Amino acid sequence: MDRLGFNLHSLISLGWTDGVSVLWSTFLVATDSQTANATIEGGLLQSLFQAFVLGIIQGITELLPISSTAHLLVFTKIFAWKTLGEKYFVDAIQFGSVIAVVLYFRILLYQTLTGGWEALRQRAWEREEWKLIVGIAVGTLPALVVGFLLKDILPQNAAIIAVFSIVMALLLGLAEKIGSRKRGFDGLEIKDGILVGIGQTLALFPGASRSGCTLTTALFLGLERQTAAKFSFLLGLPTLTIATLYQSRKALLHTDILLPMLVGIVSSFIFSYLSVAWLLQYLQRQNTWIFVWYRLAFGGSILTALVMGWLKN
Repeated sequence: MDRLGFNLHSLISLGWTDGVSVLWSTFLVATDSQTANATIEGGLLQSLFQAFVLGIIQGITELLPISSTAHLLVFTKIFAWKTLGEKYFVDAIQFGSVIAVVLYFRILLYQTLTGGWEALRQRAWEREEWKLIVGIAVGTLPALVVGFLLKDILPQNAAIIAVFSIVMALLLGLAEKIGSRKRGFDGLEIKDGILVGIGQTLALFPGASRSGCTLTTALFLGLERQTAAKFSFLLGLPTLTIATLYQSRKALLHTDILLPMLVGIVSSFIFSYLSVAWLLQYLQRQNTWIFVWYRLAFGGSILTALVMGWLKN
């Protein structure tokens, strides 16, 4: 009784009827408080679970040529995860993928930057590092410019995802068929950065995939599969970083999702790192047809779901 702020003397002084009324009211307040706390705890645990799962999806699909935006949008629609399915949240957890790429390629990035600096000092414009830096810098511009101009009019729906998933699957299959795959990493030129950067602009459409567009373009240019994937990651890194910073700025205004966002970023980082390591090893000995067939199946499944009314556009 002391926990409810009462004792026997106060009940007697209030009178039996009034005492019971006050006691019952206090009991209801205490019960409502416990229920509210349980609801908040349950909601937080649910949000943390959803954030962890979305981080897994982001990490796996961002760096494989299958489109993270497509999978996150479809997944959140299917399970009706409205709050964490907002674009600002799924954009924010891309930070995990950015950190994973930087960490995985830290030695190559350091060698490229230091080599590029030496080339600038010595005016050795034919150095491999200099050409790589210039190619990445110039190749980043098309996606940034076009993305900025079209940021408010680009469609985001399941039908567009399905169409671009199928189209990019066909283009990747064609690149696998006709690409010569004779050029290694030391054979990269500035023009490769420009052309792959132009190809990257297709990734502005949901379902196209940033890594899918750059990998496909690089294969068309005759790069070896592993070289194409590595160059795809490096060229896409500035665009992914800038786009993530710009698009996720709204997430910082929602203090209630900061903890789930942190969980999503950590989850995204872990699975992005694993995805990069796996893909580079896989492409040393295998082709990209597994991604072609997967994208065709993914796009076809979405179209079927839309026609049957199982998924809302």
